[in-house]
Parts: sequence; structure tokens; C-alpha cells
Amino acid sequence: MMPVFADTTPHDPYFQWVLIALAVATLFYAVVKPAMKKKKDPLAKPPSFSALSQERNVERQMQNLLVELSEMARQISAQLDTRSQKLELLIQDADEKIAALKQMQQQIQIPAPASQSAQPQRTWIEPAPTMTRNIPIPDPVDEQHQPVYALADQGRSATEIARELDRPRGEVELILALRPAGQRV
Repeated sequence: MMPVFADTTPHDPYFQWVLIALAVATLFYAVVKPAMKKKKDPLAKPPSFSALSQERNVERQMQNLLVELSEMARQISAQLDTRSQKLELLIQDADEKIAALKQMQQQIQIPAPASQSAQPQRTWIEPAPTMTRNIPIPDPVDEQHQPVYALADQGRSATEIARELDRPRGEVELILALRPAGQRV
């Protein structure tokens, strides 16, 4: 194989200057040339209508999603409020029934004798069937519930009642669900 630069030696000053010039030209082309290209301004280009319509469509979808999320959050909070109110009413009802049972138990109990020898031994008498029946405790009617009951008796839905009375729908549904059976039309 024959060397390409057979007549030049590495110590030739002309050859060294050619190599330096070639290296500088390569560096100039690689580094300076891309920097000299004019950078495009993205705002200088007129907006395309398809990109604007896509952006507006995405914005509209995001707004719809936010509306749906807020509606869902409102419904969940209304359901939680309704359930907590129902639970509170059930606890209150249970407390009232416990108090009534304790009162009935105190009325039915026979006092124990002071001493066995002083008094004759008493036998336990089975209570009459009328005493073991469940005695209905009248539910107190809340005056605040009367407008709800009146509108329900007119055949209006819970949503309509809630809108008219400016109350949460869950509260109206709870009031109607817990309405005493004797007051329903």
C-alpha cells in the first residue's frame, strides 16, 4: 500500500499549516455555522385555525370535567350529610326507646321484701299479655318538617321540594323517609 502523502513528511511546516487550517475550518463549520442560523420566533408565525380549535376543544372538555367533578363532590357531600342526619335521628330514636323501656321496667318490677321471715314468700306473677305488647311511642312532629310534608302531600318530588324550600335534596329525602307512618297521605 502506498502512502497518500508520500512526498510530505510530518515535520514539513507547510503540511502542519494545512492541517491546522483544516481543523479550524471544521470547527468553524461545526460550531459557528449552526449558531449563525436565524432562530425562528414561534410567535411570529400566524396561528393556525386548527390548533386554536383544538386548544378550545381541550379547554371546553376540561371545563366540563371540572363541572362534573364539582357536581359529584356536591352529591357525595349531600349524601354524607343525609346519612349522618339519618344516623343521628336513629340514635336519638334508640335513646328514647331505651328510656321508655327503662321506665316501663321500673313500673313493672315488684319491690323485694325487707326480710324473708317477716313477710310471706311472694311468687312472681306472669305479666298480662297487654303489658308485653309494644307500646307505640308517638313521634314528635318537628314544625320545620311541616312545609316538606305539605308539599309532598301535593305530589311534588323531593327535588322540587328542595328547590322551592332552598334545602338540600338529601335533607328533604331524609325528612320524607323518616316521616311517621300515620302522617303519610
